[in-house]
Amino acid sequence: MSSHDADVAEMSSLRKAGDAYGIEVLDSIPRSALDPSLVADLSVEWARMNCLLPVMLEGEACVLTADPDQVSQQEYLAMLLGRELRPVLTLRQEILACIERCYYNKDASPEAFMRDLDEPEPGVPSAESSSADLLKDTAETPVTQLVNLIMLEAVKQRASDIHFEPFELHLRVRYRIDGVLYEQASPPKHLEQSLISRLKVMARMDIAEKRLPQDGMMRVRVGEREIDIRMSTIPIAEGERVVLRLLDSGSDLIPLGALGMSDAVLSAFETILSSPSGLITVCGPTGSGKTTTLYAALGRLDSARRNILTIEDPIEYTLPDIGQIHVKPKIGLTFATGLRHILRQDPDVILIGETRDHETAGIALRAALTGHLVFTTLHTNDATGAVLRLLDMGVSPHLLGSCLRASLGQRLVRCLCQACKRETWLRADTLGLPESLLNRHLGTEIWEAVGCAECLEGFKGRTGLFELLLVDEEIQRLIRSEESGQLRRAATQQGMVTLAEDGLSKAMAGMTTLTEVTAAVSVDTA
Repeated sequence: MSSHDADVAEMSSLRKAGDAYGIEVLDSIPRSALDPSLVADLSVEWARMNCLLPVMLEGEACVLTADPDQVSQQEYLAMLLGRELRPVLTLRQEILACIERCYYNKDASPEAFMRDLDEPEPGVPSAESSSADLLKDTAETPVTQLVNLIMLEAVKQRASDIHFEPFELHLRVRYRIDGVLYEQASPPKHLEQSLISRLKVMARMDIAEKRLPQDGMMRVRVGEREIDIRMSTIPIAEGERVVLRLLDSGSDLIPLGALGMSDAVLSAFETILSSPSGLITVCGPTGSGKTTTLYAALGRLDSARRNILTIEDPIEYTLPDIGQIHVKPKIGLTFATGLRHILRQDPDVILIGETRDHETAGIALRAALTGHLVFTTLHTNDATGAVLRLLDMGVSPHLLGSCLRASLGQRLVRCLCQACKRETWLRADTLGLPESLLNRHLGTEIWEAVGCAECLEGFKGRTGLFELLLVDEEIQRLIRSEESGQLRRAATQQGMVTLAEDGLSKAMAGMTTLTEVTAAVSVDTA
């Protein structure tokens, strides 16, 4: 029986029970009914175990249940809350989903919790299961609760990293949100060692080693979501600095059309994806969204009829119907060795997380030459820089010219909050723009950030800036003749829109600001 058929059968049974007991039955629960204040004194474990949740329906306190015979549990809940609760029947899966949403929105911030932490907490937390639940807040030590709250708040704020930075008199915590670090409430200095030890235990690191850098991994849960976290520690004069990278493998992948590509770039890139073989590179500095773009590209390919394999460090998202390999240099599984074995698995499409050396580049090019479609990332400033980087690695210019199909350069900029952005115009004193560009666009309408309750400093989310180098016969000739210095001029002559031009058009359209664009790319063209 499928899950849909099971739900239909359960709902039919609930309607019969509702008629027999005179209890209202609902197919779904509106989000407005979820009231986190009702569960302030109710543990998430009890709610999950008993599948009961107090809600407010049209101003009346009710309890969601999938079993009308749970009388004693409902009486206990009514006594705990000190109010009568009218039972409402609904599907068990609907109740469990409501529990996760309600507790996720529960008003429990690290700052509020830390107000009550006045005394030092002795001892080191013990190891737990492989996946800690951030929604649990009972029967835990204060340090454990504080760590959970800091991580949960980071997830709520869409942070990509958490920084713990010790100083002589305080411990600073910062979240990286949309590429910018924002300082949070500081934990008490006396909890520093216990807090770092707790994090090390979760990441299965040596808590006694404080003199050497360490790397570790942990996994936490927020309801049904699994979040992998990479942890890095380095010793500094004031203690140990810790950075956590949050990898939400359960989050929905961004589709290719939502990355911010212009219609022309998107159409051209999708055409390249239909190539049966060749090399496609995605270029940009660390944190410019290269992996997200590659995953979105793989999402456009037919994984049911093509064998798609990836080798990554680390695996940031779990992709359905695709084989993914995690690089492990300590046991000899490098990009190069893993790539050799991938070629024996009859692949059609190969994704290489990063091409770092001559050996990996050589194998990737030979794979592209022998009928495979190969994707990889490179740390270069722009699309044409990919050619220079690969040539610097020692690959054959003739081989590169034959294999390379396209190179995509990209950056990330923050998006203006559409609720509070303010109209302005391009002035003669605008910083970061060359005089020729200023004279051409002087007085043009642009937008600036303001800030409101719905955003952070006038920004909300990020979008990409893109430039796409398509390798035609002229570009192939330049690569093979090693006249790579003329690539950018030839690419712009064939119609390539540069990163700077794409950024300027997005600024003029009110998607971002010129300050964001000039901070991300060198606006020396157009």
